[in-house]
Amino acid sequence: MPPKLAPLLTGVLTGAAVLTQIAHPLLRGETLRRTTIGSVAAFSAAALGDAARRGGARGTVTTLAVAGGLGLLAEAVGTRTGKPFGRYRYAGTLGPQVLDVPVVVPLAWTMLAQPAVRLGRRLARELPREWSRGRRDVVVVATAAWTLASWDLFLDPQMTAAGHWVFADPHPHLPGVPGIPLGNYAGWLLTALVICAALHRALPAEDEDPQTVPATLLSWTWLGSTLGNAVFFRRPVVAAYGGVAMGLTVLPYLRVVLGGRR
Repeated sequence: MPPKLAPLLTGVLTGAAVLTQIAHPLLRGETLRRTTIGSVAAFSAAALGDAARRGGARGTVTTLAVAGGLGLLAEAVGTRTGKPFGRYRYAGTLGPQVLDVPVVVPLAWTMLAQPAVRLGRRLARELPREWSRGRRDVVVVATAAWTLASWDLFLDPQMTAAGHWVFADPHPHLPGVPGIPLGNYAGWLLTALVICAALHRALPAEDEDPQTVPATLLSWTWLGSTLGNAVFFRRPVVAAYGGVAMGLTVLPYLRVVLGGRR
């Protein structure tokens, strides 16, 4: 692909990802199911397109192999052993499967892991100069993993309500959010730490600007999910949990990005 077309294509994919998610509250039935799958595909394609802009084909393959591969492994182990997320099963409504895991699921890990690592790297650049590389790496991985894991506070309530998967024993759970065990969120954080650490290590260091694609994807995920749960899905408690948790990293990131542009 000609280099000048890569930013245009990535921008189109980013816009498509946002638009398909905007349509979710208006859709029902089979149309909603197909749009859910298409939304994840567009979102992950936008993230992979951003990886390609920075690392070429190698960056794309590395991102998909690390984030998608580790996500698939975690889900395959999880559906068989109940670890680290708790015992759950997929309903077979999310399309083709590999190792009893819908293909769209490892793409979902990929779609937010890549922007989350870019968030972590950008925030780490704001640290004092005397901080060692090791300490900076810890900040990158910790903030990226928190961002990725906090997204599940929105994701699991939405997907279980839609019947795409179900937990065998959803107790104990967060107050006001039945159906999802607390251990699931701990499993998400652990898996996110592994994926983000591996992705940060695998992707070469580079100039992290511009931040348009990751900033758009992350800010929309945070704001759109908060608004959607608060207003359209009538899950204000979910909106509060996810909005606060994800905002802890996304807000400072947006402040840095927007401040840099000014």
